[in-house]
Amino acid sequence: MKLRNIFLIILTFCMGLPLNAQNNIKLVVGSYANETGKGIYSFDFNQSTGKATPLDTLEVSNPSFLTLSSDGAIIYAVSENSEDAASVHAITFDQATGRMKLRQSMPTNGADPCYVETNGNLLLTANYSGGSMSVFPLNIDGSLEPMSQQFKGHANGPDAQRQNMPHIHCTRFLPDGNGVLAIDFSADQLLRFELTDMKALGDQKVTAQLTKGSGPRHIAFSTDSRFVYVMSELSGAVTVYQYNFGKMKKIQEILSDEVGARGGADIHVSPDGRFLYTSNRLKNDGITIFKIANRTGLLTKVGYQHTGVHPRHFNITPNGRFLLCACRDSNVIQVFRINSATGLLTDTHQDISVDKASCVQFYPIVMQPDLNGDGVFRVIEVTK
Repeated sequence: MKLRNIFLIILTFCMGLPLNAQNNIKLVVGSYANETGKGIYSFDFNQSTGKATPLDTLEVSNPSFLTLSSDGAIIYAVSENSEDAASVHAITFDQATGRMKLRQSMPTNGADPCYVETNGNLLLTANYSGGSMSVFPLNIDGSLEPMSQQFKGHANGPDAQRQNMPHIHCTRFLPDGNGVLAIDFSADQLLRFELTDMKALGDQKVTAQLTKGSGPRHIAFSTDSRFVYVMSELSGAVTVYQYNFGKMKKIQEILSDEVGARGGADIHVSPDGRFLYTSNRLKNDGITIFKIANRTGLLTKVGYQHTGVHPRHFNITPNGRFLLCACRDSNVIQVFRINSATGLLTDTHQDISVDKASCVQFYPIVMQPDLNGDGVFRVIEVTK
């Protein structure tokens, strides 16, 4: 289907909705489930007021990361467990009520899966302790087929404690359709895989080499797909790459963590493409705010927002008004209001209580309001 047709369908859909229906979206939260926690939580979230209303819970073992299918009918969640218990789940999701039901589970054949990503045809898991990326074909109904491929990372980084064995930390489908990027944490590399067909990946190739000892962790793309931003855990730096049809050129490296905490975590670009946010753990926990230069994609630090303890993951509402931060060791999701002019954050003090919260996702695809004042409405995807 052509992009123009998709735009018209979503525009018609959104114009037909009452204002409160456009404001209310679904929030799905993953966690490190313990004795008191349930696992996965769903909420109604008002992206005008920042208020969350609980809907449902589902008991799943350590669903530390999750994502949703493009139609919102299925939640895919990993269980970050040791080898025998490491798995990925397909969970049916009722977008109207927030009800969840476990449908299917598959072993990842790699310990401690910590990331999951899908393009509708394939599902990928990054298995941290297993040092691998597992590939699962998807059936037309969204169900999982058994693992069809697995790719291993490398361990040749200089950090003898953290890079002494392979760790794949994140996998992302490239927004231009030119394959997959995977974080090879212990080799300080980005690996690229071409899509050989709709159900398989080609051999891995090193597409970018980061500074030795960086320990890259997560990836974000600019809204126009011209730049790739990589958050590194050990160095606490963001590395900026110019991207063009699968080729990457390093253009900047800038610190997010300036206290040497070695706890760089998550990274996201605001829906309007003007700001980039990164989270930092272990010392001086908080979120660094960068302004993105329009033409060059280069970053300038403009602020820092302190958070609760261990901001492992965060996400930005599709309308760009709020940033929700999963502070794992504070057992809350903090709700921050975003200043659309400066990118700075203000705590709304509307915390959402979730034991060991570790992942925040939204649904559905929505219309971004006219934030730029130019009368142009923009269709944006669910943030990951």
